[in-house]
Amino acid sequence: MAMLEMVVDSIRVSLMNYQRVVILKEKGAERYLPIWIGPAEADSIAIKLQDVQVPRPLTHDLVRNIIHAFGARVSYIVVNDLKDDTFYAKIVLEANGKVLEIDSRPSDAIALAVRVNAPIYAEEAVLERAGIVPEKEGEEARPKGEKTERVTEEEIRKLGAFKEFIEGLNLEDLGKGQSS
Repeated sequence: MAMLEMVVDSIRVSLMNYQRVVILKEKGAERYLPIWIGPAEADSIAIKLQDVQVPRPLTHDLVRNIIHAFGARVSYIVVNDLKDDTFYAKIVLEANGKVLEIDSRPSDAIALAVRVNAPIYAEEAVLERAGIVPEKEGEEARPKGEKTERVTEEEIRKLGAFKEFIEGLNLEDLGKGQSS
């Protein structure tokens, strides 16, 4: 399956329940991947993206420092699966000529990737299932993938709360003022 490069577009907060969502944008396309994340991870990503200096290393700075201390480097991270409303990711490291894949929550992988300037990818299958294309005048936001799998009634029910959350976000300003 193909991996598509993504960039962090923004971090948003739902005014209804104060949950955070990181919005990844497909590089060179108008498809977005919203992923719910915890407040600590949202803050960690935002601190790095906004170049805020912290007096002591945060958890993701510590992980970066440990990886570097062992002579390894982060090659890339990939959001590689979506099961039961949960996104999965891998951190791919190179160490001593070996490639290591480390299971991770997407939020932690993204927080690490922005600290080491590593590429962020998403598997095409994940984007086909959860990617959003902002609506144009008179259209609804929809998945971009043409060969999207048929979604079961149970999946629609499970994703209902997520859909309501996403529909409550103002997606019109996605990408404005951002450089890719």
